[in-house]
Amino acid sequence: MKNAFLFMSKNKFLTKMAKKYGLRFGAGRFVAGETIDLATKVIQDLNKKNLKVTIDYLGEFVDTVEEANEMADHCIEAIEAIGKENLNSQCSLKMTSMGLDISDELVLSNMRRILEAAKKNGVFVTIDMEDFTRCEKTIRIFKQLRSEYDNIGTVIQAYLYRTENDITDLNSLKPNLRLVKGAYKEPAEVAFPEKKDVDENFKKIIKMHLLNGNFTAIASHDEAMIEYTKQLVKEHNIPNDQFEFQMLYGIRTERQLELVKEGYNMRVYVPYGTDWYGYFMRRLAERPANVAFVLKGMFSK
Repeated sequence: MKNAFLFMSKNKFLTKMAKKYGLRFGAGRFVAGETIDLATKVIQDLNKKNLKVTIDYLGEFVDTVEEANEMADHCIEAIEAIGKENLNSQCSLKMTSMGLDISDELVLSNMRRILEAAKKNGVFVTIDMEDFTRCEKTIRIFKQLRSEYDNIGTVIQAYLYRTENDITDLNSLKPNLRLVKGAYKEPAEVAFPEKKDVDENFKKIIKMHLLNGNFTAIASHDEAMIEYTKQLVKEHNIPNDQFEFQMLYGIRTERQLELVKEGYNMRVYVPYGTDWYGYFMRRLAERPANVAFVLKGMFSK
């Protein structure tokens, strides 16, 4: 089932059909809406519960310069909304939607436009990590932009063999990193095929990055990883302002609120936009419970 959903997530025809027919079939549980106004209302509600947010205008399969520039415009619109409404929110984006697969000049131009707007509005920007084929290029461009801007971070995936070396290599930049297990289907030549190995590597990089003294976002719904982090920071007297937990909008919402009550920083990843299909399929691939929830919603009155 997981492989089927991941396969469907990359289907361009289904992506176009989803854009045409809008948010249906339960996607509203995981996506805040199709417009920045709808997303803003969701962020305001989350902020009232002392939940921090990172907002992401969804976009995949950008093939032209015009589409990439339009995606960058949407990100700037979101950043300006954060500033105008004084929201406790950061911004996340995929560089493929900014033109990563088209040219370095295009993606750098769009990223600098976004980061300038973010600096003006006091907003932090995180570059989402995508599949392995784009990992090296993403890190290279992140390094370049990090030398120019302070308000930028990126994502490191625990399921890749290269990850430990990436953590070591990036340490000189004192980067703000979101650490994740990884949601793409990768070959065994580049990624750990077994969950237990991914979990052990995840723990390893959490410890490495925290003990290096860098800000660390632990993005996971796995209770074992949450408890591991809580014990680690307690053992090493790591202050709460050096890390935060992150979870996806619509998943483990009660646990998110519990962590806030326990005194931890909790950030919710809130996606919005018309290009929601690929993201939605990956959420269904992650947990069978998500599929059951959607089916229940489709057939209930």
